[in-house]
Amino acid sequence: MLPPSSSTPPPPRLHHRPSSSSWKQARCSWFSGMMRRRQLLLATACLWALSCASLLRASTPDGLLRVSLNKNKLDREALAAAKVGRQHDSRRLRAAGGDEVPLIDYLNTQYFGVIGIGTPPQNFTVIFDTGSSNLWIPSSKCYFSIACYFHHKYKSSKSSTYKSDGETCKITYGSGSISGFFSKDNVLVGDLVVKSQKFIETTREPSFSFILGKFDGILGLGYPEISVGKAPPIWQSMEEQKLLKDNVFSFWLNRNPDASSGGELVFGGVDPKHFKGNHTYVPVSRKGYWQFNMGDLLIDGHSTGFCAKGCAAIADSGTSLLAGPTAIVAQVNHAIGAEGIISTECKEVVSQYGEMILNLLIAQTDPQKVCSQIGLCMFDGIQSVSEGIESVVGKENLGSDVMCTACQMAVVWIENQLRENKTKEIILQYANQLCERLPSPNGESTVSCHQISKMPNLSFTIANKSFTLTPEQYIVKLEQGGQTVCISGFMAFDIPPPRGPLWILGDVFMGAYHTVFDFGKDRIGFAESA
Repeated sequence: MLPPSSSTPPPPRLHHRPSSSSWKQARCSWFSGMMRRRQLLLATACLWALSCASLLRASTPDGLLRVSLNKNKLDREALAAAKVGRQHDSRRLRAAGGDEVPLIDYLNTQYFGVIGIGTPPQNFTVIFDTGSSNLWIPSSKCYFSIACYFHHKYKSSKSSTYKSDGETCKITYGSGSISGFFSKDNVLVGDLVVKSQKFIETTREPSFSFILGKFDGILGLGYPEISVGKAPPIWQSMEEQKLLKDNVFSFWLNRNPDASSGGELVFGGVDPKHFKGNHTYVPVSRKGYWQFNMGDLLIDGHSTGFCAKGCAAIADSGTSLLAGPTAIVAQVNHAIGAEGIISTECKEVVSQYGEMILNLLIAQTDPQKVCSQIGLCMFDGIQSVSEGIESVVGKENLGSDVMCTACQMAVVWIENQLRENKTKEIILQYANQLCERLPSPNGESTVSCHQISKMPNLSFTIANKSFTLTPEQYIVKLEQGGQTVCISGFMAFDIPPPRGPLWILGDVFMGAYHTVFDFGKDRIGFAESA
């Protein structure tokens, strides 16, 4: 900030006419002092501008607006804290237009950037999150939430471009929430000034994740359909104010652990240095999140079955890992040797009903009706495989729901092995092994760091093209007490219909594939990262 300028003192008042030499000396002294003050003021202004420029990168002659991303290393402590956050903030997705947005691993997010709000800019570290649509930062009026005292707070009285709005709001994250009120002010992104952007000043941040998070706020880059208070996402404001060359933004996430740069978020186009070849584009299937349709997940070229007929997927820069249906994650864990918990209910279903499930499938029974026919599910083809799986993983519900969900997973596994023409003994043994590979209650599973080179490639099918992840790309290395711990980049995350079943492709995928979010043509593009 510029220091308050002192008023320039007038020349000394003289009660008698001075000599010519003394008058000249007085004038020289006064002008010399005035010039020194102006030089000091100019130097201060230059230093302030340079400090802002170092944090908020300018656009370049190619017309692209670049925002540098900083990267934090993941560690075991952050992962453990994220588990608590997930327990307190159950992740539920509602239909577009609702006011509930997912809080998914914000504590684990590695990539942050800096924006400025107000005039002069007040700097805030934010997560650029394609999984939500609001911009929010802590308010100076946040008095009763611990989280606010650990982060920068916006002071409207310090901004000459602040405009009061006053509308109160609340965003629900499962059992937690943030609340506050809307304001309008200029937002500096790179060297672009987005005028009168509507954003939230939070006055309450009770969630555990916000207390420990290394970010001040979140800048949502999702569609306006999921924006609370109908506040336009910042890319929409950029579009309306004609600030961009092209109506797109793109992410390049640097996964090199030794690199100083965390990557780059580019508004207005793409940087050819960030990717190889051409992008494969897929249309947005449902506005709100950046959601699209994907196909099967392959393990060394072999189908996992569950998404063979299609699943929804979300490209989400706000989560570190890959989150998907437990029925598939268990198969991935089995293939890579991940260690999970033994589910007694799952093994009991396979032991008592596995052969019956197998025979019904051989007899061409509708897979969705198998579990109801043997009496483990109450509904006939209505309850989804995803619905209730959390009870197996999280142990939150007991009784018939657990057995029903275990049965539904077993149907998926057995049906998939039948396609491979495996024998009954091998099929039942495989299903039993998958029960042992169910993820831990908090979603993720550990693997041996020494076995990474022996693990299979995993491929997502998007727009009829395979996007392959190598073990080096989907295994996440954490630091714990000076030692390296390896975890699977896949965690269980089950969303019931009509929103699910659903995959969330986070930083593990977006680090491997440069991602373009084209809001002009409502499509998403993926190309191999350079």
